[in-house]
Amino acid sequence: MHKESNITFKGINKLAIPAIIAGISEPLLSITDTAIVGNIQVNPTEALAAVGIAGSFISALVWILAQTRSAISAIVAKYLGAKKLDEIATLPAQIIAINVLLSAIIYVTTVFFAKEIFQMYNADGLILNYSTEYFKIRAIGFPLTLFVFSAYGIFRGLQNTFWPMVISIVGAVLNVGLSFAMVYGIEGLINPMHIKGAAWASVIAQAVMAILSLILILKKTPFSLKIKFPFNKEIKNLLSISVNLIIRAIALNVALYLANSYATNYGDNYIAAQTIAFQIWLFFAFFIDGYASVGNIVSGKLLGENNYKKMWKLSIKLSRYSIVISILLSVVCAVFYFPIGKLFSQDPLVLNLFYSIFWIVLIMQPINAVAFVFDGIFKGLAEAVTLRNLLIVATFLGFLPALLIGDYFNLKLYAIWIAFTVWMLLRAGILVVKFRSKYLHKNT
Repeated sequence: MHKESNITFKGINKLAIPAIIAGISEPLLSITDTAIVGNIQVNPTEALAAVGIAGSFISALVWILAQTRSAISAIVAKYLGAKKLDEIATLPAQIIAINVLLSAIIYVTTVFFAKEIFQMYNADGLILNYSTEYFKIRAIGFPLTLFVFSAYGIFRGLQNTFWPMVISIVGAVLNVGLSFAMVYGIEGLINPMHIKGAAWASVIAQAVMAILSLILILKKTPFSLKIKFPFNKEIKNLLSISVNLIIRAIALNVALYLANSYATNYGDNYIAAQTIAFQIWLFFAFFIDGYASVGNIVSGKLLGENNYKKMWKLSIKLSRYSIVISILLSVVCAVFYFPIGKLFSQDPLVLNLFYSIFWIVLIMQPINAVAFVFDGIFKGLAEAVTLRNLLIVATFLGFLPALLIGDYFNLKLYAIWIAFTVWMLLRAGILVVKFRSKYLHKNT
């Protein structure tokens, strides 16, 4: 029986809340690593900076490679809406195989050049050694993560955010427990492993998540993971969407790379403070992304149904909900402004730098909320070219000039976060204008 899309408060939150829980598990792992590593006894500032730099590069690679998740989700949702799922029966297995192969190639090449990569982030000495050490272990998880993200794309396309939530909770709980045990050690059982322990904890958690994803795809979806040829008719379209989203993700990661590179250049305390601020920004982003993923999931299905009136209502409701959530999160963080910093570091120099810019992270959240929601909707509509062009404009005509001007006036971390604010304003504003111009008349 074909279910109609439910865009009531209850219907939206039935999809959004599991998506939020699944989404925040990823930054929660990074935040946990940041907090655990920032409180070790030996060289905590250098270790925190190294995890920040290596973690930023890992996030960049994963985001770039994971764009097929949105493409899979959009195509599965569209065929679900059109009641033609049988026509793409062979597609998931084919794209997962391509994904895993690609991530294995990237693993080999990046591990080989790890030291040179982190030198490009201006890392040297102990920070460079720690970054390389941490990355070489964490990178083992690339193919596992890509497999898990592909599984999430399949479930989301089928309008199901419950199973990704279950997988993410298991992974997050396992990672946190293992991180504590392996970084600090357990007397008589495990020797303290410093940042290597945090890296191994992540890899083990990713392996468990991949096994769970495999079982649930086979048990809970109509798809088989047996690779069959010829290639599905949608593979070309899916790869085209993915390539455009990959170019978009590269433009996005240029901004993240520049932020970390400039912060590292300002000094160890600056990159440590930037790491804390950015991890919190990411946590907010993934939290709000729960509503963005509803846009991704439902808009594709509504497109398959040609139901533009509902799509318009969906965009308004998701924007409202995500703005309210972002304001609530900002208020909570404002109340606990100083205790939050002390969770990550005890170094007064690092904390003072963090406190000086944390307020910018908080006031930009409603802008982020709108940007992420429309980002999700456009992904669901498979409008990858629009998203690609937007990120190129926002990064090279917004973020970069703002950063260079701020750096020229010696604003340091302020320059980075002013640039992020300009970046997000462009991303939100352009997508809202584009959506209104394309779908407002179809709503009537």
